[in-house]
Amino acid sequence: MLVQYGYGVVGITVMFESMGLPLPAESVIIAASLYAGSTHHLEIRWIALAAVLGAIMGDNIGYLIGHHFGYGILKKHGQKVGLTEERLMLGRYLFRRHGGIVVFLGRFVAVLRVFVALLAGANRMPWHSFLFFNALGGICWAGGYAFVTYELGKQIEKITGPVGIAMAVVGVCCLIGALVFLKKNEKRLTDEALRQAEEDEKRDESRVDKKPS
Repeated sequence: MLVQYGYGVVGITVMFESMGLPLPAESVIIAASLYAGSTHHLEIRWIALAAVLGAIMGDNIGYLIGHHFGYGILKKHGQKVGLTEERLMLGRYLFRRHGGIVVFLGRFVAVLRVFVALLAGANRMPWHSFLFFNALGGICWAGGYAFVTYELGKQIEKITGPVGIAMAVVGVCCLIGALVFLKKNEKRLTDEALRQAEEDEKRDESRVDKKPS
């Protein structure tokens, strides 16, 4: 099944995740690339192409949804896909300061990757800027993960015994460390966003109070 539908599964999963659905796109790219590297039943260049196209197409659809429906639909239905009020606030905070960088780097951060296109559209980020940083991030993220994992997959069949077990343990430890880091980073950024929102609210109230009656 993976041989027959592998490229389509990769492309569609990445596209839907980029549109805002919490799907394991990164895991699918890694699994398909490892499979290609260890069995050679799939072509890595087509896996990478499917992932890149899925990322770019999905992000642009997500951008259009965010642009046309704005924060109304995100506040109303965001909770269903994990887009909490705090994450909405975090998105606004980040886009005010680093729009293009957020689009590019958001591709590499699990919690941002799902929502970055929706938030870019809702924040009215210029489409040409979004398209550039989105395409750049999609190519680096999808292509990078695919080819690096493929090379790892090619080496797996050569590794046996204690060395293989040791490398597997190291890989699992790295994955757990990365997940812990991302969770801590999200908490820190969310706290900063909340503080900034409170400061902005106080500043707005102060301006209203100073207006002549």
